Amino acid sequence: MENSAFVNYYIKELEAEYTSSRKCIERIPESSYDFKPHPSSMELRYLVLLTADIPRWITYMIKEGEVDFATYEQFEWKTPDELTNHFDEAFKEAIESLKSITDEDLKGDFHLKRNGEVLFTQSIFEGIGSTIHHWVHHRGQLTVYMRISEIPVPSIYGPSADDRVF
Repeated sequence: MENSAFVNYYIKELEAEYTSSRKCIERIPESSYDFKPHPSSMELRYLVLLTADIPRWITYMIKEGEVDFATYEQFEWKTPDELTNHFDEAFKEAIESLKSITDEDLKGDFHLKRNGEVLFTQSIFEGIGSTIHHWVHHRGQLTVYMRISEIPVPSIYGPSADDRVF
């Protein structure tokens, strides 16, 4: 099956964000997991999990048509390598899920729920796009946490102060 232009676009977007996301995830030391820049901020451990896990949401959109916060299983890990491996697998599954769908499938509904209550519904097409944006947003937050914690920030869309490539 040949992928549609929309599916190919999303695959390219995911691939474009993969390397810099992985570099961020793999640089977070366990000793930093409890860090919060402000009392109302999320802990770094949860933020790095979001960055590693969000590609999996695309697979759920395509295969399940919903994510329910009450039943969505958060990945548990003990080592940074386990989290990085989870990210690689979530990314791979998202790409494979995208390769399995048609333009008609993209018109289907995706429901975000909490305890079975629908919080909102959108097309899978819209959901995939907003999920990629959400992923990039949380990776951006992660780089701020990294900077504050003096963890070297990798090059994302160009050189960073820590990874200068000229």
